[in-house]
Amino acid sequence: MQVIGLCRFSYPAEGGFQVEHDDTATREAYLFAPARLEERFRHFEAICLPGLKAQSDPDFTFLVLVGTSLPPAARARLEALLEGLPQARIVARPPGPHRAVCQEVINTARDMALPCLQFRHDDDDAVAVDFVATLREAARDVASLRAKHRLVGFDWNRGYVARPDAEGICAEETVTPYWGVAEAMSVAPGVKQSTMNFGHNKIMRFMPTVTFTDRPMYVRGHNEHNDSRQKKHVKPVALPRLDGDGEALFRERFAIDADQVRRIFA
Repeated sequence: MQVIGLCRFSYPAEGGFQVEHDDTATREAYLFAPARLEERFRHFEAICLPGLKAQSDPDFTFLVLVGTSLPPAARARLEALLEGLPQARIVARPPGPHRAVCQEVINTARDMALPCLQFRHDDDDAVAVDFVATLREAARDVASLRAKHRLVGFDWNRGYVARPDAEGICAEETVTPYWGVAEAMSVAPGVKQSTMNFGHNKIMRFMPTVTFTDRPMYVRGHNEHNDSRQKKHVKPVALPRLDGDGEALFRERFAIDADQVRRIFA
């Protein structure tokens, strides 16, 4: 079964952000600000990519959606980072309606005559090294449910919220349902709707969903440029620093190396 992940890397969509901007030019200025782009690249390299490169099941496609206006230097840096991930494909689109553009990008990459497993992925988040394999296994386990429904949601709700810095990783385990990371959707043949047509915390309103809590499956990145942290009255989150055992767990479960994090964020 085809597995497709979609990551929006500073794509200047119309909508799709919790913090809105007056026009496309203002949004691009915000997204492409040097300090913000630098942070996105550091998280992408240190947190997002390692687990994807280490997937026990390498049979998946990872689409990285960017804007056609992404600065050339940033585009070149992104291409260099993705050289070690053959499943990755950069897709450039001009600004457009968020859900419609994401749907088109996913459907262009899939075989519409076959069922498809889809997941969304932010550039500062991580999934466990067995995420793709576990997703495929879960889809097989609920074959009868998928046969009855056009869409079926999957949610692994146990993971970590983490903040990387020059000293390593601060992180804490959490169980948070429908957070968007390590969340997926089975889409039946011929169905044009995609995982990006639904708010990640609202999919249970539109389809049956299956939830798993047995083991950590994600790292949710926490940083100053999180879209969800730009609104007023958002409280800071105090996270304890990982000790040696915690760093070893992150290496084993997510392929995130604390020494690499320290180098990248130094």
